[in-house]
Amino acid sequence: MNPVKLIEKTFADSVQTKQEALGVIAGPISDAALLMTSSLLAGNKILSCGNGGSAADAQHLSSELLNRFERERQPLPAIALTTDSSTLTSIANDYDYDMIFAKQIRALCQNEDIVMVITTSGGSANIVQAIHAAHERNARIVALTGRDGGEVGALMQKNDIEIRVPGTSTARIQEVHLLVLHCLCELIDQQLLG
Repeated sequence: MNPVKLIEKTFADSVQTKQEALGVIAGPISDAALLMTSSLLAGNKILSCGNGGSAADAQHLSSELLNRFERERQPLPAIALTTDSSTLTSIANDYDYDMIFAKQIRALCQNEDIVMVITTSGGSANIVQAIHAAHERNARIVALTGRDGGEVGALMQKNDIEIRVPGTSTARIQEVHLLVLHCLCELIDQQLLG
């Protein structure tokens, strides 16, 4: 395929996935922003995790909250559980890769904190274990998923929020996930700053 045509197709597919997702996920995004803001105002924090590109998204969210998004404000407490290579590798080596986030959550997560899990498939074993650990700590889950939500979708409890992108392409789902994170940051800032 001609490179320019491939680029045009990729852009068109991205736009189409975002348009198809909008009607499905706008409500859950709004609900998640309200939940996250109320948790932050109550003195809680947001912990985030994911694998690969979703790990980068977890770090992206944490940096936007800790530093700033588009407006000046006080830093907000957020921790990306994907960043400490010594902790990640020691847990993976001494226990199991499936436990890399769960053990951190058991140590760092407090009652009513928010744990954001990001997974395009909904089937990552370490994300599933993170949700179990978060529920043990009485934390609320905000899950960014795709496809059919996988096992993660099935683990959502009454007070959790799943933002499920109706798509099948990992790349397109990840593009929507990044847009969702920016919407959440904008909504949090709006609720905090007016």
